[in-house]
Amino acid sequence: MTVSEFSPEVRASDADRDRVAKLLQDHFAHGRLDSDEFNGRLETAYHARTLAELSRLTEDLPERDLADLPRPAARRPERGGSGGMLSDPALLIPWLVWGCANTLCLAIWLVLFLSGGGTSYPWFLWVAGPWGIVLLFITIGVVAIRRGDSRA
Repeated sequence: MTVSEFSPEVRASDADRDRVAKLLQDHFAHGRLDSDEFNGRLETAYHARTLAELSRLTEDLPERDLADLPRPAARRPERGGSGGMLSDPALLIPWLVWGCANTLCLAIWLVLFLSGGGTSYPWFLWVAGPWGIVLLFITIGVVAIRRGDSRA
């Protein structure tokens, strides 16, 4: 018995999986799938072995060409009160780098000071101060811009 190319028992190719994944993304963008359902179907699509498994993922979705439908406006992520600046990697990462570098500088200064091999002059402040001031102004600017965007 030969299996035809369009038989559901035929093994799915990567191109078939990618086509279904793109279709699922389009339906998700148009609001037909919620986030959890989209993620579950997408994972199933990439693990599917046959065309039948792939077709079951989209059988309850309309077959109409999605290119003709208007694309919905992109949703903005909700900005909760918890986390604030600390949840934004654009601000969190530079501050973490600043903190780690200055902790290292302070530790070096402290070891040299306590061992008597260094001077008592707090040179580490020349690393922490200017860099911290620049980061502070950048943070204030980013927060002001984002507040202006959320009001618009």
